Amino acid sequence: MACASLALSLMALSYCFPRGMLLLYGDAVAHLHIARRIFDSLDPGYKQLGSVWLPLPHLLLVPFVQKMSWWQTGLAGAWPSMAYYVLGCAGIYRLVRMWLQPGTALIAVAFYALNPGLLYMQTTAMTEPLFLAEMIWSVLLLVEHVRTLKAGEFHRASRLLIFLGLVLICAVYTRYDGWILAFFTWLIALCNLRHHWRSRAGGAFLLFTAMLVFAPLLWMAYNARQFGDPLDFMRGPYSAKAIEQRTATPGAPHYPGWHSMRVAALYFLKAAELGAAPIRFANLLLWLSAAGTVAAIWKWREQQITPVLLFWVPLPFYAYSIAYGSVPIFIPLWWPHSWYNSRYGMEMLPAFAVFLAFLAAWLVRQWPWGRRWVGAAALLLAIADSLTLMRGTPIVLAEAYANSRTRIPYEESLAEALKALPQQGMILMYTSEHIGALQRAGIPLKQTINETDYYQWPAALQHPGQAASIVVATDQDAVAKAVAAHPEGLTLVNVVCSTGQPCARIYLAK
Repeated sequence: MACASLALSLMALSYCFPRGMLLLYGDAVAHLHIARRIFDSLDPGYKQLGSVWLPLPHLLLVPFVQKMSWWQTGLAGAWPSMAYYVLGCAGIYRLVRMWLQPGTALIAVAFYALNPGLLYMQTTAMTEPLFLAEMIWSVLLLVEHVRTLKAGEFHRASRLLIFLGLVLICAVYTRYDGWILAFFTWLIALCNLRHHWRSRAGGAFLLFTAMLVFAPLLWMAYNARQFGDPLDFMRGPYSAKAIEQRTATPGAPHYPGWHSMRVAALYFLKAAELGAAPIRFANLLLWLSAAGTVAAIWKWREQQITPVLLFWVPLPFYAYSIAYGSVPIFIPLWWPHSWYNSRYGMEMLPAFAVFLAFLAAWLVRQWPWGRRWVGAAALLLAIADSLTLMRGTPIVLAEAYANSRTRIPYEESLAEALKALPQQGMILMYTSEHIGALQRAGIPLKQTINETDYYQWPAALQHPGQAASIVVATDQDAVAKAVAAHPEGLTLVNVVCSTGQPCARIYLAK
C-alpha cells in the first residue's frame, strides 16, 4: 500500500511541479519563509517561529529549505508533505483492516489516496497532509491500545499509549485542531482504563496525561516569553481575530456563519463535500458517510469502534472556529461566492473514506450473495469520483489559482526588478506580505532587514537611507512610512505595480 501511494504521490508531483503549482498558496510561501528564516536571518533562532502558526511544520521543513533551489521552487515543501501523504494512506489501510476484509479496506484507501485535492496539497508546504496523517495514526494507535488493554497485554498497551502521546504532541504542534483531537483522545483512553488503574498501564496513562498537558502549556510559555502574552496566538496583532478586525469593512455584513454554529457547520460541511465529491453528489456523500457511521456503531460496537468516531471531531471544531474564532470559510457555491479556507474541509476526508468502507461492508453482510459485486462497485465508484473531480478543478486548487492570480505576477515582477540591481549591501523591506519576491529572486534573508529582525528593524526605520543600500517601500507599509518621514539619501530607481496589488517603490541609497 505504501508503494502504491508513493507512486501516486510522485505522479502528482510530476504533474504539478512543471506547471509551477507548488507555490500557488500564499500560506505555502509563508510556511517556507518561516522555516528559512530560522537559520537564514540577521537574528536567527527559535524566535523566528512566530506566534500564530504552530511550530512543528516549520521545524520539519528546515532540512529541506536550506537548499536554495528547493526554497525557490517550492520543492522544499513537497518532499515532507509527500511522506505525510504516504503515511496517511498506509495508516488508513491498516486501521480499516482491523475490522474489514482487504477488498473492502481498499475502498477507504482509494477514496482517500485518489482525492485530487489531497494529491495537489501533498506537493505543497501546506499543513493539511501532515495533520491528516497525525489524525489517522492517532486513531490507529488508540484502537490498538484499547484492544491490547482489553486483552490484558499491559506492557504493550503502555508502550502504545506513549507512542500515541508522541503523535498527539505532534498534532498539538501542527494545528489547533490537534488540541481538541488530543482532548477527546484522552477522554476515550481514560474511559477504557477505568478498570486497570493498578496495572502498568495506569502509570503510562499518567505520563500520557502529563505529555498532553505540557505540550500546549509550552507553546503558551513561548508566546509569553517572546511576545509578552501567553495567548498572543489568539489575540495578538497577527491572530485570526485581529486580521478579521483589520480587514472588515465598516457597515458591511459579517462573514457567513458569524455567531451561528448552524450556518458555520453548513459552510464547513459543504466545503468538505465539494472537495470530496462532484457537486451533484455532494449531499449524497455526507448522508452515505453518516449511514456508514451508524452501521459501524451498530454492527461493530463490540470491537472497539469508538475511537474511529474521532474522525468527526473537525466538524464541531470548525463550526465553533467559524462562529466565534474569526475563521471564515468562503465557497463559490454560496455567498460571498468566493474562495477562502475551503481547504479546511479536507479534514473530513478520513471520515468519508472510512465510513463509506464500513457502509459497503455492512451491505455485504446484509446481502452475502452480492459480496463480489458490492465491494467491486464501491471501489469503482471511489475511482470514478476521483476521476470526475480531476476532470474539473478541485476546490482547493481553484482557491489557490483564484488567490494567486494577482500575487504571483506582482512578485515575479518585483523579483526581476531586484535581480537587476547590484546585490551589494543590505535590503530594507517589509516581508510579511510579499516574501515571494525575495524567494523567487534567490536573495538570502540575512541580506535583508525586515520586521522579524527585532533588534535591527526599529533603528533601520529611523534612518532607512543609512541602514540599507536598497530600500523597498510598498504602499502604506512600515517602510513606506519611514521613507516618507526620512527620505534623506534615497533615490527612486524603479516602481513596480500590478493589478490588484500595491505599488512597490525601489530606492537606492547614495
